[in-house]
Amino acid sequence: MSKKKLSVAVQSELQIDESSLFVRIAEIIETRKSRAGAYANREVTLMYWEIGRYINSVLLGGERAEYGRRIVATLSQQLVERYGKAFGVHNLRRMMRFAEKFSDFEIVAPLAQQLAEIERLN
Repeated sequence: MSKKKLSVAVQSELQIDESSLFVRIAEIIETRKSRAGAYANREVTLMYWEIGRYINSVLLGGERAEYGRRIVATLSQQLVERYGKAFGVHNLRRMMRFAEKFSDFEIVAPLAQQLAEIERLN
């Protein structure tokens, strides 16, 4: 085959593959973005559980109620300043309840994974 015919054949193959190349690259991007989001959500869920568990352990399961309220309010102010409003008092209390209801990490870890998978599929 002459160089000219070979060059035309290579060009036509590249033109044909350009659209499929784009489609495949777009699929890779979407899949990886979805997986990254699911992974991030799982890690955030575990972080919230761990924060709640730690606060609960420091406050001795709510046995020091008034002291606990002050500590959570002060902690919340500091966290909001540094990390944003996701760490407001209401959310910290939700984290504490979450850790109280699901006290076993062996339950929480798979639950967080399942929640992430459900979100990834939606």
